[in-house]
Amino acid sequence: MSPPAFKAVILLTRAEGATHDEFARWWLEQHAPLARRLPGLRRAVFNLVDDPAAGDPDGVSELWFDTRADFEAAYDSEIGAQVVADSMANVSDRRRLFVAEHPIGP
Repeated sequence: MSPPAFKAVILLTRAEGATHDEFARWWLEQHAPLARRLPGLRRAVFNLVDDPAAGDPDGVSELWFDTRADFEAAYDSEIGAQVVADSMANVSDRRRLFVAEHPIGP
């Protein structure tokens, strides 16, 4: 069995003064198409949190790459810089977790 691919999980909390609906529109309509252009991206899932409590993340993204080096190269690229700038202009908090995915279901 081959080892699981590299996965980044990113927790995003909307900018102060923004509503959850405003965050959702920005994230899914503006940011997602930009993130899809990251070089080496194998898969991306954007999970919108239902009715988050104040201060909790509004969205959780899952980004798969072949390796952590591919992830880092993607974010070192011109499009990666745009993705980061777009995120930081629209969120109050961004937390990145690097995980090894181990599916347990069928």
